[in-house]
Amino acid sequence: MKVVVMGSGIIGISTAWWLNQAGHDVVVIDREPGPAQETSRANGGQISVSYAEPWANPQAPLKLLKWLVSDNAPMVFRPQADWRQWAWGLAFLRECLPKRVPQNIRAMVSLAEYSLQTLRTMRDDLDIHYHHLSRGILNIYRDAEQFEASQTAASYMRDFGVDRRIVSVDEVLALEPALEPAIHDIVGGDYTATDESGDIHMFASALARKARHAGVEFMFSTQVNRLRAEGGRITGVEVIDAEGIFREVTADAYVAALGAFTPHLVNPLGVRCLVYPAKGYSATFKITNPDAAPEVSITDSEHKVVFSRLGDTLRMAGTAELSGYSRALNTNRCQNMVSLAKDLFPSALDFDNVQFWSGLRPSTPSNVPLIGRTKISNLYLNTGHGTLGWTMGVGSGKVLADIISGQKPEPDFPFLG
Repeated sequence: MKVVVMGSGIIGISTAWWLNQAGHDVVVIDREPGPAQETSRANGGQISVSYAEPWANPQAPLKLLKWLVSDNAPMVFRPQADWRQWAWGLAFLRECLPKRVPQNIRAMVSLAEYSLQTLRTMRDDLDIHYHHLSRGILNIYRDAEQFEASQTAASYMRDFGVDRRIVSVDEVLALEPALEPAIHDIVGGDYTATDESGDIHMFASALARKARHAGVEFMFSTQVNRLRAEGGRITGVEVIDAEGIFREVTADAYVAALGAFTPHLVNPLGVRCLVYPAKGYSATFKITNPDAAPEVSITDSEHKVVFSRLGDTLRMAGTAELSGYSRALNTNRCQNMVSLAKDLFPSALDFDNVQFWSGLRPSTPSNVPLIGRTKISNLYLNTGHGTLGWTMGVGSGKVLADIISGQKPEPDFPFLG
């Protein structure tokens, strides 16, 4: 059948690819001039099964209260006159209940593991290069109390089959010698050897080229206006094409993979989609001294930032602002990121020519994405992956293609419908 996929980030492109491979006629629509230009453009680069943890946990509300007064806090809630933000916040508090956490972790880990295996197979079969490194992820701690508390989370992950092991300061340095300048501030860490890193934009762009070659049609520079519905089904999607002309594109099935903007499209149809943007920042540094730059992907737990080596650059990313749909850069946050990078890798990077970026991560209150069929029989969602779009992306595309094709997906996951 014919399927329209709205959105060409890692989620939309992966969905389109797997639908094409299942024999469907696929059209991808995106407002940008090319693939992966928004949230999939410049993220932290981590493919982190071991950190597939929800933000919502019993400790989160108190932390958020402390962070409200700090402009450089890892997570900031800036109240807006927007009912969606308040509905999201109330649902987030519900997900902080102790009984909710294990089931959310289980769902996230199941999908993340499946996606990583899918990515490895695609990488080999399609010969896609994206500066990937299979050197694991090292999480460092600067606070002894936080380090001790982290062992509970690591234990959770081991219960779900993820080998996230606790490491000493000496082991931290052995795993990543580039941390030597800051080792006096580090009290320990945990490490997962099976995690990976790589450039999401390179991968998504390459996959889009292969999808086009396989017959997927791409309509770039095309704005999705609304979905037309009649008799409990979508009958078409109204767009403004690259020439500025209103058009209607029709299909048998429709996939909304528009990230944080998905609710704007489906809520008017009565489809519940509790997704809100969590703005994240990244800074990309040119590596000037390769021997002093890390090769293992690193998470600084205290500051909630990550570092991944992508070719001859180092990508740093983090923070979460729940403050609406603006992508404007906060100068203080940008400078704070540079200071943190200097603290860890003082002689490795060009600190005078930094490329800053921000993206709107589509986040659910539970951090469990929304994947599957809606109450409208031919409308499907694939959104809400938060900080784990790269980690869960290709697997999410494959499972939704399975659902649309009438097949049972492999992962144990609470799919919609």
